[in-house]
Amino acid sequence: MKRIEVVAAVILRGGRVLATQRGYGEQRGGWEFPGGKVEPGEEPRAALEREIREELGARVDVGALLGTVEYDYPAFHLSMQCYACTMLQDTLELREHEGARWLAAAELESVDWLPADVDILPQVRRALAGHPAGD
Repeated sequence: MKRIEVVAAVILRGGRVLATQRGYGEQRGGWEFPGGKVEPGEEPRAALEREIREELGARVDVGALLGTVEYDYPAFHLSMQCYACTMLQDTLELREHEGARWLAAAELESVDWLPADVDILPQVRRALAGHPAGD
């Protein structure tokens, strides 16, 4: 089975986390943590900074690794490293997504997450608990 390595940004701000709605591909419309593929020879953190610039026109500070999700989709195996991040600016631009929402912990189930992203939600809840409103 084909293996794809990706990175995802769990962007925390003011006691909320950024969820983005996929705007392309067969999983269009599903909600995810933004990010993308790690290019050959690229470090995961550098890949995440690049992907967020490309997808959201934003700069982030990549923090701690929250966890790695291993998930088998029908056509490929996904290995997704998820990092806690903070925005280095106040604005973002949706270049590849249909929508974006800042969600509090109690709102995490209000969107239809892609299957692999569901697996990191327990770690996201813990990160939100340690990142109260106003941070």
